[in-house]
Amino acid sequence: MVLHGNRPEELRQLLVAWLARHPLAPLEDEVVLVQSNGIAQWLKLALAADPARGGLGITAAFDVQLPAQFLWRAYRAVLGADTVPERSPLDEAPLAWRLMRLLPALTARAAQADPRFAPLARFLAHDPDLRKCHQLALRLADLFDQYQVYRADWLQDWAAGRDQLQTLRGGTRPLPEDQHWQARLWRALLDDLGTGAVADAAQGLAGSRAGVHQRFIDALAAHDGPPPAGLPRRVIVFGISALPAQTLQALAALARHAQVMLFVHNPCRHHWTDIVADQDLLRGAYRRQARRPGMPAVLDEAALHQHAHPLLAAWGKQGRDYLHLIDGFDEPDRYRGAWAGIGSGRIDLFSDDTPPDHSLLRQLQDDILELRPLAETRARWPAVDPARDVSLRFHTAHSPQREVEVLHDQLLARFDADPTLQPRDVIVMLPDVDSYAPHIEAVFGRLTRSDPRHIPFTVADQGQRGREPLLVALEALLALPDSRFAASDVLDLLEVQAVRERFGLAEDDLPVLKRWIEGAGVRWGLDADQRTQQGLGAAGEANSWRFGLQRMLLGYAAGDGEAFDGIAPFDEVGGLDAAALGPLAALLRAMEVTLDTLSQDDTPTVWAERLRALLQRFFAPATPREQVRVQELLQGLDRWLDDCAAAGFDQDLPLSVVRETWLGQLGSGGLAQRFLSGGVSFCTLMPMRAIPFRVVCLLGMNDGDFPRPVMRADFDLMRDDWRPGDRSRRDDDRYLLLEALLSAREQLYISWVGRDVRDHSARAPSVLVGQLRDHLAAGWRLAGREDEREALLAALSTEHPLQPFSPRYFAPDAPRAPAVDGLYTYGREWQAAHGAATPAQADAPLPAWQPEEPIGLRPLEDFLAQPIEAFFAQRLHVRFGPGADGGEDALDDELFALGGLENWALEQQLRQALQPWCDDQPGPAAARAALPATLAQQTDRLAAEGRLPLQAFGTLAGQGLRQRVARTFDHYLKACEAWPEVEAAPVLLHWRHAASGVTVDDALPPRRLPAGAEADTGTAEPARLVLTQGRLHKGKELAWHHVVRHWPAHLALNWAAGPTRTVLVSESGTLLLPALTRADADEALGQLVAAWLAGLRQPLPLACRTGFAALAEGQAGPAARLAYDGGVQRQGECERPALARAYPDFAALDSARTDDGRGLLDWAQALYGPLWRQVPAARRGAANETD
Repeated sequence: MVLHGNRPEELRQLLVAWLARHPLAPLEDEVVLVQSNGIAQWLKLALAADPARGGLGITAAFDVQLPAQFLWRAYRAVLGADTVPERSPLDEAPLAWRLMRLLPALTARAAQADPRFAPLARFLAHDPDLRKCHQLALRLADLFDQYQVYRADWLQDWAAGRDQLQTLRGGTRPLPEDQHWQARLWRALLDDLGTGAVADAAQGLAGSRAGVHQRFIDALAAHDGPPPAGLPRRVIVFGISALPAQTLQALAALARHAQVMLFVHNPCRHHWTDIVADQDLLRGAYRRQARRPGMPAVLDEAALHQHAHPLLAAWGKQGRDYLHLIDGFDEPDRYRGAWAGIGSGRIDLFSDDTPPDHSLLRQLQDDILELRPLAETRARWPAVDPARDVSLRFHTAHSPQREVEVLHDQLLARFDADPTLQPRDVIVMLPDVDSYAPHIEAVFGRLTRSDPRHIPFTVADQGQRGREPLLVALEALLALPDSRFAASDVLDLLEVQAVRERFGLAEDDLPVLKRWIEGAGVRWGLDADQRTQQGLGAAGEANSWRFGLQRMLLGYAAGDGEAFDGIAPFDEVGGLDAAALGPLAALLRAMEVTLDTLSQDDTPTVWAERLRALLQRFFAPATPREQVRVQELLQGLDRWLDDCAAAGFDQDLPLSVVRETWLGQLGSGGLAQRFLSGGVSFCTLMPMRAIPFRVVCLLGMNDGDFPRPVMRADFDLMRDDWRPGDRSRRDDDRYLLLEALLSAREQLYISWVGRDVRDHSARAPSVLVGQLRDHLAAGWRLAGREDEREALLAALSTEHPLQPFSPRYFAPDAPRAPAVDGLYTYGREWQAAHGAATPAQADAPLPAWQPEEPIGLRPLEDFLAQPIEAFFAQRLHVRFGPGADGGEDALDDELFALGGLENWALEQQLRQALQPWCDDQPGPAAARAALPATLAQQTDRLAAEGRLPLQAFGTLAGQGLRQRVARTFDHYLKACEAWPEVEAAPVLLHWRHAASGVTVDDALPPRRLPAGAEADTGTAEPARLVLTQGRLHKGKELAWHHVVRHWPAHLALNWAAGPTRTVLVSESGTLLLPALTRADADEALGQLVAAWLAGLRQPLPLACRTGFAALAEGQAGPAARLAYDGGVQRQGECERPALARAYPDFAALDSARTDDGRGLLDWAQALYGPLWRQVPAARRGAANETD
């Protein structure tokens, strides 16, 4: 029985009514064949609905199967389980391994007695790791599996020794000369099964799907008694839009002994299977539906547009073929009467005509239902008023992220406009859901459930590989022979809960381990041997995991001791945290063992044992989901072994083939995927998913992405021999877009990336979307602008800005939700941002604030160095990142040269270590004599810590470090000679700002006293010697950003201890800050604290280098602009994130004023003027030696 309808919900209701009228016995299963999990769940929900709402009240004994699985079970039930195995030996999976075994031997003959295999031999040449052979075996297995379903007659001829191809019209043509190997390979496969292919063709095909199918048909035709045991009494086929002729033939044979019901989604009430190309192949005597009135018996291609709907002709090839195949088996007069009194009593359920005042979408659907050509469309429907009709809309954006952001706002607007619309009423379909899944999670998943903008959602059809943490970790482990054992790789493994559980680690241990790994100098490589195996033995052991682990263990055992055997201990490992070191060592040992086992080729049986051991060694599933996934992996190994056993394959395999075989089984589909779970459903555009939804959204409809490109193999002989029922991915995509259009009950939303994100150039939509838009432009007109062909498309389309915070969303004339058209956003964060002051205007000052406790000098030093950053950090507690620095990946690479930041850090470490050493020496002369040896010892220590580049690069880097630090300490020792004595006690500071009451408490190092006659007469002041963190001079300019940090301490020391000089020492020379009187120091400190308090109320329009540039030229002129904005070879201060946030360019900085009216130059004079005046002009432009 075949039931047609254009609305799946009406077909579903008819099915429910039939099941209610004709229930099976209580213990019998209702067998339902579907092609997608969505249809299965949709049917179950309808059956489980309350009887008052048209359901049965319960869904039970409902056996949902895929057609191919059901047919093989039916074959076994009819022919006997002893004659038909549980799986055919010529099914795709075992066939691939049979080909893996046979191909090397067969292609070896090409050079000897059988040149027909020469094309395969050429392809498989130079295949040491068997990847080519495996890939070819997979392609050929898939092809022969397709032949068994769609070209069984070819295989029968080949088995009988006839190298020919039968055509659809019953003729034959010779097999192309360069494809004779296919027939020979098929015969070789049958020979390998133990059947004589040429001697007995029927016996030769007995084990194939085609052979079993023919035996099944013959057995049912000859069976006159009761139905064979094991066959269901009723088989329901629902929602499938394409089936092979072989499957329909089997169902027709089965219908003699069981009730077989096909519920077919037919988009048109009239006969339409000959309105498209190749129609001469489809003309037959029987037609289920009548021709449309006025349509001629034979259509002329030139007049096709006058009698057919353009979209149905362009997109309907797959449905046309399927309906034609069904017509060959359908006899409606035999069962039409059985439906009397059930539902409407009809077996052709086509809706009535759509009233003219219905929406544009309903009009379009009605045109397809009635097979209207364009001329009738234009005459029938009124002009479209988009203000009242929101049923069809097009949206373009600059990227997939923006597409999803726009969709989120559009759905919120629709929910607001129609309170009856729920998230479960919306489906979003995409050509590739995996590529959009991160964007969907980022947009729909960022809002909490308490946020009114939260939309519940589910993402179906995602691949498991690369998404689930356990599988990502497994794939990384299976790649160990090719891995560099990078530090981030191991840390990524520890992010997986199942791995941590196996090795006894807690999530709180990860930050500690990461700090240890970084501090111990681990970068990449398990050890020197593993690096040698990768051809990188010259790198040695330094910075490897063994190197770092030895450092950690040595540090735990010995603390901060001397280096042992060239390895310095890492002394941070200790206390209770040290317990995490053992599991880390165990993980590395397990990885070492796994590396050894995975590097050896072996048979499938041995590989299965290795992989089971790997799962046991690394994973302790902690959640039900992880337990299910591990069980699936183990079952996958068992299936693989069964396939190899069925194919007689027991040869050695490399890891690459085993890995792809095992992991390739994951995410293979089936009927267990989550769908229709109550929220907005995101899924892949798939055939046979024509479930009606109130709102259907199509995203990613880009040119080149849909229809999805598929490259068929050159040796696929079906490419040039089309038959009705053949599957084509591009035809499938065309038909499923037609199904999507027909399944939208109220609104259809189509989106694509219509602009290039880099240059804003236009990008075309999918050719199918273009056809739809052309059809709309040709058939309808915009109300009030009927003479303009493109006006309707413009009214139905919205082009969105590049960013979600574009000012266009907040223009005064922008619509406000719940409007559907126009530019609007629900992002109140962006609304708040646009409602605030522009960056060129200072934010409104915060209330006055002062610390409750005394402060040290450090806040004042940070404030002088960068006033704006101090505002964010000290008042708002916001710290901006330093910018892109490579992240964890930078730790994975070995050093070949030290960068600027690394050089600075190592020089700082050496200075901090050598300064107290110099001060402890008997005198400057002794320190100068011992300095080279001490420096060499310190740099050797850095090498033992893994902080220098490898090999000769490290030697050169160490030399450079020693030279630069030696120059710094040469200046420092000269200063020590001028001030040789050190006071006994540090200088304690307790200073109070009278105006605000802010107290500054700190302790400063002891001062140094001058030598010789100056000390005796008191004409020279004591001094404070400071090793600066950078060069004081860059060319002819003074590096004020290094100098300014020492100004607060200079003022404090002169106020607390009396007039004192400050000597700043760097590699480039020294700078002396003159002594001050106590009164001058007190005044300067007061001005500094007052400015600091003002700078904590609002970001001051001042940056350090820019301020000093303004002081140098006496105005905020070109030099200040260059310092802030930067130039071709100079980085500006505005590139610092905090400064960019407050003042994005010099124009904004220069025009800004604080609430007291002061600007850039005023604040530069207030903060930096006292220091500027203290440094004589002669000392601002060159390095100076100590006076």
